[in-house]
Amino acid sequence: MSGHSKWATTKHKKAALDSKRGKLFAKLIKNIEVAARTGGGDPDGNPTLYDAIQKARKTSVPLDNIERARKRGGGEEAGGADWQTIMYEGYGPSGVAVLVECLTDNRNRAAGEVRVAMTRNGGNMADPGSVSYLFSRKGVVTLEKAGRSEDDILLAVLDAGAEEVNDLGEEFEIISEPGDLVAVRTALQEAGIDYESAESGFQPSVTVPADAELARKVFKLVDALEDSDDVQNVYTNIDISDEVLAELDA
Repeated sequence: MSGHSKWATTKHKKAALDSKRGKLFAKLIKNIEVAARTGGGDPDGNPTLYDAIQKARKTSVPLDNIERARKRGGGEEAGGADWQTIMYEGYGPSGVAVLVECLTDNRNRAAGEVRVAMTRNGGNMADPGSVSYLFSRKGVVTLEKAGRSEDDILLAVLDAGAEEVNDLGEEFEIISEPGDLVAVRTALQEAGIDYESAESGFQPSVTVPADAELARKVFKLVDALEDSDDVQNVYTNIDISDEVLAELDA
């Protein structure tokens, strides 16, 4: 999956610079609000909120926006929507597995937008459970290399429960069980290593190798899905080699 992760990382950086910046900010703020509502508004006692705030700050979300979202979620300020998490499953071009995580206050709108994005971009919806079994929830920490080697990172996080460290080009990605995410993140902090983001996400257990043509089609579908304000994350099981990634960048 390193190719896919690498592409997602690059895209995330670009999004922070272009017209999708507003959408990205809105999604990060929503994450903070939900984390505060679920586990309380104190980041020191709520690791999910701490990490949601950290990610928003790293993506240059204004601090007053972050603080207002935290207060809304924690009940210190009025407002905020009744956000619900819904997972949709489907197949993309060539039968690629697609998992769509939504955070919405309107289930009908979310379902409609996901369905339209899928059908217009060579995909189709699938029954619950028909795709999700191909993925497992994992803790994912990303950090800039900053001159460090894979061994440096492994040494810092191995005892904390890290399962693997992936090289994403300019960054490393650390995979763990969701329950070990806080321990891994804390181990990095104790080793004096700064990280970009720490969150739980879905990793595919079975991947499909993709050539440049299939990768372009899948990325077009993912972009269309992510264009919906209700969609927080999109996961697929395509595996892109560094050679194909280079071809796409060219």
